Amino acid sequence: MTPPGLAVLASGRGTNFEAIARAVAEGRIPARLVLVVSDRPDAEVLRRAERLGVPSAVLRPRDFPDRDAHDRALVALLRKAGADYVAHAGYMRVLGPAYLAAYEGRALNVHPSLLPAFPGLDAPARALRAGARVTGCTVHLVDAGVDTGPVVAQEVVVVRPDDTPATLHARIQEVEHRIFPEALARLVRGEFEGLTGELAARRDPGPLALFTTADKSGLVPFARALSGLGWRIAATGGTAKALRDAGLAVVPVESLTGLPEAPGGRVKTLHPAIHGGILARRDRAEDLAWLRRLSAQPIDLVVVNLYPFVATVRREPPPSLEEALEEIDVGGPSLLRAAAKNWPHVTVVSDPADYDEVLAHLAAGPRAVPAALRLRLAAKAFRHTATYDAAIARYLEGRRAEPEDDPPSPRFPREWPLPLVLRRVLRYGENPHQAAALYADPLAPPGLAQAEPLQGKPLSYNNLLDAEAAWRAASSFEEPAAAAVKHLSPCGLATGSTALLAFRAALRADPVSIFGGIVAFNRPVDGEVAAELARVFLEVVVAPAFEPAAREILARRPNLRLLELPSPPPGRAFSFRSVAGGMLLQEEDAFAEPDRPESWKVVTRRAPTPAELRAAAFAWRAVRFVRSNAIVVAFADRTIGIGGGQTNRIDAVREALARARAYASREGLPDLAGAALASDAFFPFPDAVEAAREAGIRAIVQPGGSVRDDEVIQAADEAGLAMCFTARRHFLH
Repeated sequence: MTPPGLAVLASGRGTNFEAIARAVAEGRIPARLVLVVSDRPDAEVLRRAERLGVPSAVLRPRDFPDRDAHDRALVALLRKAGADYVAHAGYMRVLGPAYLAAYEGRALNVHPSLLPAFPGLDAPARALRAGARVTGCTVHLVDAGVDTGPVVAQEVVVVRPDDTPATLHARIQEVEHRIFPEALARLVRGEFEGLTGELAARRDPGPLALFTTADKSGLVPFARALSGLGWRIAATGGTAKALRDAGLAVVPVESLTGLPEAPGGRVKTLHPAIHGGILARRDRAEDLAWLRRLSAQPIDLVVVNLYPFVATVRREPPPSLEEALEEIDVGGPSLLRAAAKNWPHVTVVSDPADYDEVLAHLAAGPRAVPAALRLRLAAKAFRHTATYDAAIARYLEGRRAEPEDDPPSPRFPREWPLPLVLRRVLRYGENPHQAAALYADPLAPPGLAQAEPLQGKPLSYNNLLDAEAAWRAASSFEEPAAAAVKHLSPCGLATGSTALLAFRAALRADPVSIFGGIVAFNRPVDGEVAAELARVFLEVVVAPAFEPAAREILARRPNLRLLELPSPPPGRAFSFRSVAGGMLLQEEDAFAEPDRPESWKVVTRRAPTPAELRAAAFAWRAVRFVRSNAIVVAFADRTIGIGGGQTNRIDAVREALARARAYASREGLPDLAGAALASDAFFPFPDAVEAAREAGIRAIVQPGGSVRDDEVIQAADEAGLAMCFTARRHFLH
């Protein structure tokens, strides 16, 4: 078996090093010398090491930005050399937490006085100046202080009347050369293991923080700063490794619980010593007494973020159900909830973005985080765990467990958590004085909430609502389509053989209302389309893609927002709207088989002609996107008149027909021949049919279902109109 490695740290002549080397060579120290390190390149100890064939290195403090960086470099050097133990043989530097984390209890120092008398530099000279009759040398375990570690060996040296600092130091060194190797031999044999507890007992242990993080961003600087403020850091698994690799002292969680981690790390922190340390109320004597009975310590700072469940289930190819389950964090949410519950006494940090703010307060003391901030962080932690659990619930509800005949989840369960994450703060809300933000469902397919603008001003609340309406309207068609939307209703919707022709038709439908509107396409935008778009003042353009020529042209309109979104958009099972104190949820109003002309019922004596049926089909498809009460007048490939958002249906009819007549006038059409009218809900009175007849409409499509359907049908028959019932309403509120 290979003997353990022993390294020597020295700053001067190296006589103690040579005594150690001799003891190793003679077998009196059961170890092998692996390295000599000095902080001075001119130190004589380096020449002695070279003569004895021992590897050496120089680490000058001035070559490092701070002590911690030097100490971490030293630890790395010692570990690389295979040093299990370290002898401080006249090394004139105090080493900090990074070094102690690696070698506390495994490093001995020799000092030329009888400690605790005359610690520090120039001990023999100070003994003479003090008139000491005796002095000596001390070997002690290295700790964070200056010559304050537990003593393992001492021997007296008598001070002679004619001694000088040099002669006294020389006689002390003769003793050092004997007792220091003896003490090192005992260290290597494990005889001082009982004293490592005394090392901790001699120091104020300081406040304890618990770290367990999946997101390591900012972790090491935050932990290093805490360590510098006297905090002890307990950590689990990968977090502990990251901190140790950075040279930081880490309290293993196993030392707090007295138990090893469960296989696979499934149980690490679920233990009374951990949760008791977090939940104990510092102002309750019974809580603190219970901790003492457990030999547990209060944990004053909990720094936790959770396994990346969402990122795991969103990856391609998708993980198996078993793989996804392994990414469900159990201990982390429990720690966050415990710390957040006890926020009057514990600071909980669930977001690396909060490290700097918390640290700024902790610099004033371990209890200096204001109550208001602790409360805010507690609320944030509960939001974090709630969103995390909601995402897991959403994922599991979409999976099936064996057996396959398990009943499905209820359509409307008693609880409906929403896993929403802040995407961006918006330019403003419906009005400039209203603040607004966009939240995204992390498990949702790519949609408007996930889109990044390619150019333009920041998006507002209204921009997003209108962009969604335009995107869904354009994407509802299979052929190339363009939709222009203003205030949540289309002002022009058309199809064509190309995106360019579709846009031109949509623009002509209402060239006034489109000003300041949103336009969406279900085909990529090329240079020709972009040139047409650039002639109109628009707020947002949505398309599956923008070709390079289009990007170049539209870049000349720097305020115009461009959004790339897939077509068709991902399906939504449900849509949500807020009300005071709650949320409304409904199934999505999808275009289905009853919406197709072949499913309609002709209720008049005259059936629509093929051309009229095509126009009616287009109008019916378009009316779903208009605010109710909604009426659309359309040809087979475009809307020509839209009336929406009216408090009665006849006003919506009149508005749509007025816009249709204006369109016919602009286009030089003598009448509305070939156009059809669609209504999103039934006609309560025959007046709408009479208005359509007067405008020259020849075909109508509507759901039917009024108590006056017979009167409405009779009016259509008398006017010679064709009318179809869909038996399917499309209100949009």
